Amino acid sequence: MEKNSVLEMRGISKTFYTVKALQNVDFTLREGEIHALMGENGAGKSTLIKVLTGVYPKDSGEVFLKGHEGAINIKSPEDAQNLGISTVYQEITLCPNLTVAENMYIGRTKSKITQWKKMNKAATEILESLQIPAKAEQQLGTCSIAVQQMVAIARAVDMDCKVLILDEPTSSLDEGEVAKLFSLMLDLKKRGVGIIFVTHFLDQVYEVCDRITVLRDGKLVGEYAIENLPRVELVSKMLGKELDDLADIKSSDGEAEGVGEVIYKAEGLTSVAARSPFNFEIHKGEVNGFTGLLGSGRSECVRAIFGADHVTGGSVKIEGKNVKISNPKNAMKHGIGYLPEDRKGDGIVGDLSVRENIILALQVMKGFFGPISRARAEEFADKYIKLLDIKTENADTPIKSLSGGNQQKVILARWLLTNPQYLILDEPTRGIDIGTKIEIQKLVLELAKEGRSVTFISSEIDEMLRTCSKLYVMRDGKPVGEITGDGLNQTNVMNTIAGGEK
Repeated sequence: MEKNSVLEMRGISKTFYTVKALQNVDFTLREGEIHALMGENGAGKSTLIKVLTGVYPKDSGEVFLKGHEGAINIKSPEDAQNLGISTVYQEITLCPNLTVAENMYIGRTKSKITQWKKMNKAATEILESLQIPAKAEQQLGTCSIAVQQMVAIARAVDMDCKVLILDEPTSSLDEGEVAKLFSLMLDLKKRGVGIIFVTHFLDQVYEVCDRITVLRDGKLVGEYAIENLPRVELVSKMLGKELDDLADIKSSDGEAEGVGEVIYKAEGLTSVAARSPFNFEIHKGEVNGFTGLLGSGRSECVRAIFGADHVTGGSVKIEGKNVKISNPKNAMKHGIGYLPEDRKGDGIVGDLSVRENIILALQVMKGFFGPISRARAEEFADKYIKLLDIKTENADTPIKSLSGGNQQKVILARWLLTNPQYLILDEPTRGIDIGTKIEIQKLVLELAKEGRSVTFISSEIDEMLRTCSKLYVMRDGKPVGEITGDGLNQTNVMNTIAGGEK
């Protein structure tokens, strides 16, 4: 090991069936540093962390930890904890019904009889030393999410952790809470703790981190000192795109750019998930989109538009008239359809047939007293199976047995059947083959030619440029720019996403 390293992972590989989640990845963490682990969805970050914490066994490679001779073998999360490797996850894993002190020492008391006074005193000392605004005897559930995360960190510190992994710790925090968490992280850094910081927030990385390791498609892209990696280069490395100009990528026979009237307009829209107010509008026959890195707030914006998350502020006009969209059914009645990012979790109903999945949204709109007859359902299913070339044995086939691309086509069929004037497609081509991707892109442009409006979201910038005439750029949960016309090129988009050359 290097002299000041606390952790070294060398040649780590992990395969799930035929998917190579990690391929010969190296990672080094030094004492007293905050090290960002960066990459888009599927890059391998979570798998690397789970190998390190004993959740997954590695297929090959070695792990070295300061204070141990030779490579170590971490067989379980308990092994990792005993070795001084602690993890604080985005979702709090403590017990809200117990006190702060009980959460800090649960599972650690050796005596059969809990010494409450001693435990509370020890908890108070560590809370005060880390300046955490919580009382030892306070019920954890009464604390804010930020303080609960700090308590989880305090538990790890009290267990003499050498390596602290923070997995998306700031995603649910406001700016003030983030500042308090960063203060604690910097304090731990001074104490010599090595911190692995997993996040999608670029501003936060450049605020507190010393080095960055970038993964992409399960492979190591590189390790960089923070001062040697401008933001735009970080974005480039995460996405695997050079800063070339792909403005001409869109087909010349694409849709007209905003030729119709404004059909949907939002001002100052916010929700429980999209906390930063945003303005948005789309014209009839226009394809626009939200772009930004994963976690930038793209999906939160369209979920607010569709009413999938509780809307907390702002105003909405449809065709110039003030409307209130408080839930998806309201949105559907106003001619809006939504294909969600999580196809399996929010899109398909796996045990239902292809036919039942296709008619689902239309049946919701008709309500309990407007059932769709079997004959009409079969007619609808046959029409869209042919129209979208859905590969299925028949309409009675359970949708869960179809490929991802064909499942996506079924969800598209579901919304097309409702005849939406405005269709939101969040990652409609993720995880599907290139042929189906092209079919869906062509369908989007065809819908625009028919006068429908489409908001299209994709992690692939070239795909956005191919389909959209306007892009709303998101960064760290906030809208940071609109790009249209001659500005629609990859270099401009990536520079806006990065937000400067720091």
